[in-house]
Amino acid sequence: MTEIGNQMRRAVTADGSAGDADYGRIGRDYQSYRRADARISAEIQAAFGGARTVVNVGAGAGSYEPTDRAVTAVEPSAVMRSQRPEHLSPAIDAVAEALPFADDTFDAALATFTVHQWRDRAAGLREMRRVARGPVVVLTCDPFALDRFWLAWYAPEVIAVEAGRYPRIADIRRELGGTTEVINVPIPHDCTDGFGEAYFARPEVLLDPGARLANSAWSFVAPDVEERFERRLRADLASGEWDRRFGVLRGQSTFDGSLRLVVARP
Repeated sequence: MTEIGNQMRRAVTADGSAGDADYGRIGRDYQSYRRADARISAEIQAAFGGARTVVNVGAGAGSYEPTDRAVTAVEPSAVMRSQRPEHLSPAIDAVAEALPFADDTFDAALATFTVHQWRDRAAGLREMRRVARGPVVVLTCDPFALDRFWLAWYAPEVIAVEAGRYPRIADIRRELGGTTEVINVPIPHDCTDGFGEAYFARPEVLLDPGARLANSAWSFVAPDVEERFERRLRADLASGEWDRRFGVLRGQSTFDGSLRLVVARP
């Protein structure tokens, strides 16, 4: 492993998580709540074009990995690696900032819901660009659009945490270089990938502690924030106040939230 990789390893958690979130603690039931949504996956697949080999960086339990291409997965957390289904290849234990591959090894590179957690985002994105001779595809969130979600009304601290963690889209584009395209990805009403905004029309689901635990932002706020959120949301659902304020969302097929797909081509 390179010296950079060794330096990154000195800061990891007990299960190997190398980012800002401890997936040894919050990721044990991750796969039950965070399942790839087919409609979001279709956007990612289209971005790959004709790529046959793909490196998935910060691969987690394997969401959004294509099954019709040769995929090499990279994931530092042992807990997340253990949740990868049998039909996917085992993930390599490594960090984004020090990928153990030669230049231009892969046709394309992928990172989904992960760049905001890296300790050195710029280094990780440069590594993705280095090892991919074709498109680098990053699924992320625009920090300036996070407050569109009704959660900002009930737990502004969570939105603030996320806004501070997610990099600006302009920064991702600059660090990847080349020709970049940014695609606004609509969030489906029945989205199977339980990131926060996936529940824009199903607020009841966020009363489930497991659903919240599968969103790393909740691990960065004080317990009283979570207690207040649950108390207020439960009361507003019972009284009808949530529906008076936000009920129109229940009838929407999609939500124009913060989800973005950044596609960088050399």
